[in-house]
Formats: sequence, structure tokens, C-alpha cells
Amino acid sequence: MANIKSAEKRNRQNEKRRKRNSQVKSAVRTAEKKVRKQLLAGSKENLPALFKEFVKKIDTAARKGIIHWKTAARKKSRLAKKVNAAL
Repeated sequence: MANIKSAEKRNRQNEKRRKRNSQVKSAVRTAEKKVRKQLLAGSKENLPALFKEFVKKIDTAARKGIIHWKTAARKKSRLAKKVNAAL
């Protein structure tokens, strides 16, 4: 455990950021799962809205540096291909 005040503060900050980052990553994964579930069900209703929500969440995560921007672009592209094929 840290003995220096600044190190203790840094540990507190890192813990806050870790929790926030994990929440954002989880939200991105959940949004992606919702889109994939609709695709598997063959249901076209709400698909554009769900995809739009996924894009918004993943772009926000990429902008904040939680996930790499190229990873976000790759995931969006692959999912967009499937959504467009379904519509």
C-alpha cells in the first residue's frame, strides 16, 4: 500500500477511472448484443435504432480513449454489414 499522499490520491483516481471505464465497456458490449440478438431473431423492427445506439456508445468510448478508435471502426463496420444485409 502507498505511504505517500500523492500515491494514495493517484490510487483513488485510478480506481474511479477503472470503474467508469468498465461501465462504459459493458454498455458497449450490451448494445452490441442487443443488435446481434435482433439479427438472429430475424426481426427488422427497431434494428436501425438499436444500431444507432450502439454506434453512439462505441464512438463515445473511442473518443474518451476507453477503446482504440480502430477497434471501434472495425466493430461498427462489421456490424453495419450485417445490419444492411438484414434490411
